[in-house]
Amino acid sequence: QVQLVESGGGLVQAGGSLRLSCAASGRTLRTYAVGWFRRAPGKERGFVAAISSWSGAGTTYADSVKGRFTISRDNAKNTVYLQMNSLKPEDTAFYYCAANPRGNWINEDNYDYWGQGTQVTVSS
Repeated sequence: QVQLVESGGGLVQAGGSLRLSCAASGRTLRTYAVGWFRRAPGKERGFVAAISSWSGAGTTYADSVKGRFTISRDNAKNTVYLQMNSLKPEDTAFYYCAANPRGNWINEDNYDYWGQGTQVTVSS
């Protein structure tokens, strides 16, 4: 079992930055790919970014965040981060991290463990 806890959300003005953290306990996170998803008000949850297991050499991003968001991992801290820059009001959402043991990072059905989420609100 892997328990995931997100933190770092909050209220920020458009153009600002936030860094979300996804801290794991229970088992090491290094053997899992980790993804970030978000659910905006009135919308379905959607893929944001993912990072490969172990070294984290592989990453992928949704087109809407490419060039603005960066996902990274620190295996020594059992934590994955999402650095969000140049935030826009449309980035307002509840952000979740999840652990994926099998692949196809964009499909949330491949994620076994989910955190409770953290709210990000971007004001215009």
